[in-house]
Order: sequence, then structure tokens, then C-alpha cells
Amino acid sequence: MPLQRVHFAEDVPEVFRASLQDIRREQEVPADFPPEVTAAALAAAKNVRLPELDRTDLEFVTIDPPDSMDLDQAVHIERTGNGYTVYYAIADVAAFVQAGDPIDVEARRRGETLYAPDKRTPLHPPELSEGAASLLPDQVCPAVLWTITVDATGESTGVTCERALVKSRAKLNYAGVQKDLDAGTASESLQLLREVGQLREKRELERGGVNLPIPDQEVVTSNHGWGLEFRAPLPVEGWNAQISLLTGMAAADLMMKGKIGILRTLPESHDDLRRKLGNTAKALGLVWADETTYAEFIHGLDPKVPAHAAMLAACTVLFRGAGYTAFDGNLPERPQHAAMKAEYAHVTAPLRRLVDRWTAEICIALSAGTEVPAWVRDSMVEIPKAMDDADRRAHAYERSIVSMVEAGLVADQVGSEFDGVITEVDQRENGRGIVALTAVAIEGRVTGTALPLGRPVRVKLVEADIAKRTVSFELVG
Repeated sequence: MPLQRVHFAEDVPEVFRASLQDIRREQEVPADFPPEVTAAALAAAKNVRLPELDRTDLEFVTIDPPDSMDLDQAVHIERTGNGYTVYYAIADVAAFVQAGDPIDVEARRRGETLYAPDKRTPLHPPELSEGAASLLPDQVCPAVLWTITVDATGESTGVTCERALVKSRAKLNYAGVQKDLDAGTASESLQLLREVGQLREKRELERGGVNLPIPDQEVVTSNHGWGLEFRAPLPVEGWNAQISLLTGMAAADLMMKGKIGILRTLPESHDDLRRKLGNTAKALGLVWADETTYAEFIHGLDPKVPAHAAMLAACTVLFRGAGYTAFDGNLPERPQHAAMKAEYAHVTAPLRRLVDRWTAEICIALSAGTEVPAWVRDSMVEIPKAMDDADRRAHAYERSIVSMVEAGLVADQVGSEFDGVITEVDQRENGRGIVALTAVAIEGRVTGTALPLGRPVRVKLVEADIAKRTVSFELVG
């Protein structure tokens, strides 16, 4: 499920620091790595298992936020005939980590990397995730190399997955790549990233898939006090994401044909969800015609427009219920990811997500026609639960942070009135519900007599507590 993350334009203010520590305690967020795990990581970095295949000739680059050091993916694209060849190198964590070693045991406990405005809680020790295993520039690294052929329409026509040595030529960031693409000075590979990305976006819309360009929230201060701004993702972020999605779908295809794997699955949405999102659209002044599908509506939103950005953040509920489905021998009854309208697997972020180490091993074996390693087969049924637990912790952690910031933004306005729309009413008690403010991208609990679902209302802020991370309103009139 996509997550909306909060960033501070400057250092995190002191008023939030204590609350962030409380959130970490409540959510049982891991602290520093135990000494034995750090020692094992240092030893693993010196004793890495290197593959025989050398593809350091490919001019890979990484594209990430400027401060990222845990670089999972590097890309290089070539034009071949009427189509393209996409080379996608993924950090090979299994070259450093063995089943049952201290790093593996700790990673299974953590599940995934957690993010907060003031720190990142990594899945693997920084000695690996930001050092030896990261696809840092000019560092020869072991990688899982995906080679995917794509035709002129953006459809995948073939895939291989194998271990190889690679070397990234540059650590690029989204803003810089977008600037070079707009100026026409980007490399041929990056220009082809745009071409393939746009073709894949078109294919996604045609099949009715949804890939949310979730804007991050950034808290800024001015002479007028706190402010909340949305940072819309750049077009290149969407094109880069399409390469990851292409790879995940290719992985799922290998798994389905080989009858073994771990898929990322999501059931179809229900009518109540469409009604709730329709109410949110109304609150934000957006028109969602009855005949317009989820995919068409979402593809029509512009994350640079504040109301559209807020709507995209609200649409993350479409991904609720996503989980992992492991299978071996018999295909799952419901293998599809409903939001993508395709089978899909997580394989592109092994430094930050536990399951990707298992799926990589499965795909390497299936691509080569060899046996899946015994340690993978013996433990793969445990991974869906481990990942579900990690996802729940991550969502609760980041939701608590968003709620803390929202409370802080209006903490000095208790007693003030706002315009909003009731987006949800408690089915058991229609005097309780959720209100979405019209002028500020904040939702909160609201009480009143017979709340009018989907209707504009005037509400008064009665509570905004940073420590409790609560924002509450009552209906006016």
C-alpha cells in the first residue's frame, strides 16, 4: 500500500521530538542493531559471495532521493529493433546474508525499513544496506540482474533473471534527471526510461490499473505559523516506478508458470469504498462522474494541484487489504492485485523489504530451470505473516506521525470554525463520523446530531492534542 510520508523543510521542531519518541515506544520500533548483528554485517561485507557473470559493461545509474544511501535498484535501457531491452539491477542481499545467521534472524524480526521525519530504522545494518550491498556509484556489486524485452507498445515479451556483477556509473536524483530530460541533455538510456515509462503508463490505464503518485507532506514554518504543503512527485518518479512494476509483473509471470512463489495480492474494492472516496472528492470540490472508473478518475488527477494531492492521499484506502500469498505446486485461487489488474510480486527492494530476498531466489531458479533453494522452500510459508505484521507496524507508525503533525498544525486554533464535508458516518451511531476540511488537508473525528454524509458542513475544532495525536471537531448548528 502506498504511504503518505511527512517531511520537515528544516530540522524537526522540539515540540514534536518527544512525541516521536513516544510513537516509537508504542509501536515497538527497533532501536540500534545488536552488536552481534553489526559484527556479522562487517564480516559479511568482507566475505561476499560473488557471481561469475560480469555485466559491469552496462552503464547503470541509480535514481533516488538525494539523501538515500540504501540503493536497491539501478537501471539501463537500450533500444533494440522496434522495441527496448530493460536492464534492471537489484541489490543481491543473499550474497551477504545466509539463512539462520544473525543478520537474517534480525531482518525477519524487523520485516521492513521504517521511516520517520527525524530518522530511518533500517531492515539491514547500514554496513550492508548503505555500504557493501548498496548499488553505490563506482562500486562493483553483486546484483540480481533482470533483462526484460519490451515491444513498441510497452508490452513485455521476454525475461531472464540471473546473478551478475554490476557497477553503477552515477547516483542520480529525481529533480536532476527531470531537469536533464526537460532540457534535452539526458543520456539516451534516461530518454528511453521516459519512453518506456510513458508506454507502461498507457498500458496500465488500458487494463484499468491504478498506481498512485502519492505526494509527500512537507511541514513548513513562516511568519503566519505552521503550514502543510504537498510535494507532488515528478513525472520521472512515475516512469521509474513503472520499471519496478514491469519487473514485479515479470516476476509474477515466472512464478505462475513455475507454480511456486510469493505474490503481492489485493481483493477487489467494494461499493462502500467508492462511496467514501466519492464523499472525499466532493469535500475537495472534485467532480467524479458515476460512469468514470477508479482508474480513469485517478489517472486524471494532478498531484501538483493541492486538492488533487489530498485526493490521491485519500485513495490509499484502495490498497487496504493487500497481502502476500505464498504457493508451491497449486496456483492460488485469487492471484491478482486488484489495483494493478495483474499478477504482481515484490522483487525490487531487498535492502528495505524482507520478502524480496525470497522472491529473488525463486525467480533466479525458475529462470535458470534449477531447483528453488531448500531454505527458501522451507521458510516461504512464514514470510506472508512476517510481512503482514511488518506492514501493519509500518502503517501504524507512519499514520501516527501524520496524525501528530496534523494535530500540531491546528493546535493553536482550538475553538475556531472550519468548512468541511462529512466523508464517513458510524453505521451504529450516526452522530459520530469523519470530516474532511475543505481548506486544509486534514481529516478528524466529528460529533453532531444526524451527520449528513457527503454534505458540506461547518465544524468547530474542540481538540488538537500533539501528545495524543488526536484532532476532533463538533458540528456547528
